[in-house]
Amino acid sequence: QDWFASRPGGGWVGQRFTPIDRVGVYVPGGNAVLPSTLLHVCVPAQVAGVRELAVCTPPRRDGSGEVHLLAAAAEIGLDEVYLCGGAQAIAALAYGTATIPRVDLIAGPGNPWVNHAKRLVFGVVGIDSLAGPSEVLVVADETAHPLQVAADLLSQAEHSIDARAILLTPSRSLAARCAAEVDRQLAALDSRLAEQAIDQVGGIVITRDLNEACELANLCAPEHLELLVAEPMRLLDQIRHAGAIFLGDSSPEPLGDYVAGPSHVLPTGGTARYASPLGVDTFLKRSSLIAYSRATLAAEAESIVTLARAEGLEAHARSVEARLD
Repeated sequence: QDWFASRPGGGWVGQRFTPIDRVGVYVPGGNAVLPSTLLHVCVPAQVAGVRELAVCTPPRRDGSGEVHLLAAAAEIGLDEVYLCGGAQAIAALAYGTATIPRVDLIAGPGNPWVNHAKRLVFGVVGIDSLAGPSEVLVVADETAHPLQVAADLLSQAEHSIDARAILLTPSRSLAARCAAEVDRQLAALDSRLAEQAIDQVGGIVITRDLNEACELANLCAPEHLELLVAEPMRLLDQIRHAGAIFLGDSSPEPLGDYVAGPSHVLPTGGTARYASPLGVDTFLKRSSLIAYSRATLAAEAESIVTLARAEGLEAHARSVEARLD
């Protein structure tokens, strides 16, 4: 929220927050249709006060839009949905076309081509992040239930063949039981995406103890981190880098994917070391406000003039001195 602070001698400084005017939202449509992504990006933007939202999403094979996604768009009052996907959709949003006016910021996850396109247009427009592929890291002790651990790992693995699902545990017994449970649950899934992801980039790591598991979690800086341990709050202080942290066995990762928000668009690929989840603040800009009195300017003039001349910026110094005569 806006803030203001008075200055000794008169005047004030502060910051004002204003929403971005026009935002482009990319909603993937490859392996799964994701109306939840539309909601998790557009609703925070609406809360921020964004006036115009333009959604791009790939069409179905017959050229039509996916009914669940269009229904979600209608439910929250969107009137710009373009059936356009991939890197070309990012270009259209960034530069504009005859039918798609350009935007100021592009938000939403995508495949590697979409992310590379966002990287290329950054500077022409703003971007939220380079989100994807999905990942979950589960830290579990011997109290965790293998059925739940395996289900949580597979809930991320089914996103794509490069989705990462990793278990960290000091319990060899739990590790063995979870591995067997993953195999059992994989056999019951229709899609083979999860199986490919588990085979290629999934894994179980035996740690010395839970402290080492937390150290490894911080090194990974995962998108989703689950703490399936007896006392998750005792581990929380050790976690510094994660997009979203799910504590206890009643808080599975899909909770955040659908209802526990504010958004399931989270930093991936280790970027949680410096990045934050998408939220209302993603769509807000800060403007610094400065309103000095003449007395306050005079009190600080010597410092300003001295610094300006030390940097060889004479006109800066004279700008201040012109107000003191």
